Amino acid sequence: MKALVLNRPLDLEIAEIPDPGDPLAGMVRVKVDTVGICGSDVHYYEHGRIGDFVVEKPMVLGHETAGVVEAVGNGVDDLVVGDLVAMEPGVSCGSCSYCDSGRYNLCPDMAFWATPPYDGSLAEYVVHPAKCTFKLPPGMTLEDGALMEPLSVAVHAIKRAGVNAGDAIAITGAGTIGAVCVLVAKAAGASRIIVADVVSEQLERALALGADSVVDVRTDGLSEDFDVGLEASGHSDSLPRLIDGISAGGRIAIVGISGENLSFDSVTAGVKELDIHGVFRYANAYAAAIELVASGQINVAPLVTHRFPFADAIEAFDYARSPSPGTGKVLIKL
Repeated sequence: MKALVLNRPLDLEIAEIPDPGDPLAGMVRVKVDTVGICGSDVHYYEHGRIGDFVVEKPMVLGHETAGVVEAVGNGVDDLVVGDLVAMEPGVSCGSCSYCDSGRYNLCPDMAFWATPPYDGSLAEYVVHPAKCTFKLPPGMTLEDGALMEPLSVAVHAIKRAGVNAGDAIAITGAGTIGAVCVLVAKAAGASRIIVADVVSEQLERALALGADSVVDVRTDGLSEDFDVGLEASGHSDSLPRLIDGISAGGRIAIVGISGENLSFDSVTAGVKELDIHGVFRYANAYAAAIELVASGQINVAPLVTHRFPFADAIEAFDYARSPSPGTGKVLIKL
């Protein structure tokens, strides 16, 4: 079958790789339909590594995935051939203390699509555990399904930050993760959502998605008081902005992860008695993300601005490296 393979930095090809075959017990075979390009995919394409995760052999990219069930293994009774599904890309060991406690995203033996040494999902077919494969309810599209991965990040971040109805929330970063944080925060009952960024087109999109106000941090600061801060940019100056502006007793979740460490004024954070939470991917969030969309509380369709056929997947990645300012989510259609 065909797959998009990263051989080394800036060396992508559509290559023939072995078909995954029939599903074993507890697994499903899925015909991949839609895959979103994530910032991590682009980072691997450009640099061949993220932190300690290094591409040392050819690797299939992609992990934001939806498709159609083509076959089911023994013991799978909640999915049938023809179901439209979204697939959670990480498979944990299921037996360590983190998995037992429900925080399986911290499993040291996590096998996550397109994270070395594991191949991703930008291929014609994948075989995946049924427990990580979620049927899409009527009315949801396969494009919606592919967007459940970034939406799950926001669901998990909102939970980690302890967002309550009536909270005022500031979000630094108006890219895809910042945008989905706007959607989930609004669904959670935030009284006011402030979004900060430096790209006017992304700030305009944040307003269209439900933000109450925006701040261009090139010229203005986060002057409004707020209860919760979500750092979704990965930029080194964003966490200090949140700490300076947040009300005493507030909560901050660090959602955006970049190649640089974030530093902050620990004295101010201590005096304000802030709770600062790390966010790594998600756990137990896919079903909640799907329900938010299926129930009509969230519409993810406006996040998508560009679609490329699989034949143009390399062009799609080259575009994602240097997108136009108004670019949202880029999808590849198989």
